[in-house]
Amino acid sequence: MGYTIAEKIFNAHRIDTIDNTIHVLTLDAVFCHEITTPIVINDLIEKGKDRVFDPGKIKAVIDHVTPAKDSKTAEQGKILRDWAHRHGIRDFFDIGRNGVCHALFPEMGFVRPGYTVIMGDSHTCTHGAFGAFAAGVGSTDLEVAILKGVCAFNSPRTMRIIVTGEMPRGVYAKDVILSIIANIGVNGATNLVIEFTGPVIAAMSMESRMTLCNMSVEAGATSGICYPDDVTVEYLWEFIKGEFRDRKAALDEYSKWISDPDAAYEKELRIDVSNMEPLVTFGFKPDQVKPVREMEGTPIDQVYIGSCTNGRIEDLRIAAGILKGHQISPKVRGVVSPATPGVFREALREGLIDIFMEAGFCVTNPTCGACLGMSNGVLAPGETCAATTNRNFRGRMGEGGMVHLMSPATAAASAIAGTITNSHLYDGRK
Repeated sequence: MGYTIAEKIFNAHRIDTIDNTIHVLTLDAVFCHEITTPIVINDLIEKGKDRVFDPGKIKAVIDHVTPAKDSKTAEQGKILRDWAHRHGIRDFFDIGRNGVCHALFPEMGFVRPGYTVIMGDSHTCTHGAFGAFAAGVGSTDLEVAILKGVCAFNSPRTMRIIVTGEMPRGVYAKDVILSIIANIGVNGATNLVIEFTGPVIAAMSMESRMTLCNMSVEAGATSGICYPDDVTVEYLWEFIKGEFRDRKAALDEYSKWISDPDAAYEKELRIDVSNMEPLVTFGFKPDQVKPVREMEGTPIDQVYIGSCTNGRIEDLRIAAGILKGHQISPKVRGVVSPATPGVFREALREGLIDIFMEAGFCVTNPTCGACLGMSNGVLAPGETCAATTNRNFRGRMGEGGMVHLMSPATAAASAIAGTITNSHLYDGRK
């Protein structure tokens, strides 16, 4: 019997096993941000264990509320900042260098195929797009990881999702993952790893794969994983070229992390995207999904383009392509947050920022703030937001607010119309 990619990664990192069901793994990277890590730092200090297992493997960023909006968030940033400086954590990204963690860390080359990665953040599953096992953990696990560089997990059980067909006009990775979540439900992959494969996945960019893996947790998954391939190698090449003779050598090495043909899966789902439509959520659960055409005309108050799901340069290009030459409706306010300084600079170079501003958008610094209703775009009670984010929970972007999740293309078109609208009306094609 062969192994899945998750099983291969576990086999390569296992240092102990409890009853053959709980596996203690060494970690290649521990990611930290200022919302969940300060609690851990303070607890370690209180216990007299203020140390880190390896400052080179810890990456830290202030990203959820940045710049600080009040004394409390300033204090959280200070705790993380002081800790990073105290322990010589060189990969600490403070105000001005910081970006949304799940966009910034891959962009910096911190994730590789076969890696084990944890963070005190549920969307850590994003990094599985690189063929890594990446999972969000609680405070206790994060504390152990910082101190010892290990984490315990149950035996990996995998659900394979095979995506075939040809992506129709106006359909993007966000629509694919919304379709999957609607199909299996918010508990459909609980305690499972979702392995995304098939020709549609192979044709996707790394940005699109990260969108898929990012929202795996919305179906209950521990992690989402894509196979490493030539797309992965090309994305990472600037960071790995000193390790390999050429791209083929890198691909040959990373291919060992692809699941074996005879690997066993807990579940399997096949999805043909050929007839898929642009999708949008309704209600307060990520599996409450309808075609955009069924929601057309739904009034909105705000459009938000950004987050660890859809704030990368690919997403900004798509949205700007819809917005170019248009003005957003006077009934809505538009907010766009490029996910990293690198994305912001590239968007400036390409003229995308001008397009957003000319259309009437407010362009903010990279931040998670609006997505979790903390800053830079919080909703008032009774308001509705068309968002490229990942969660539409009740009050997610502000108490009493409603969030409709959608692709950057649909969000841009909705900004123009002032209501939820399909992007093909504005994409310049007949």
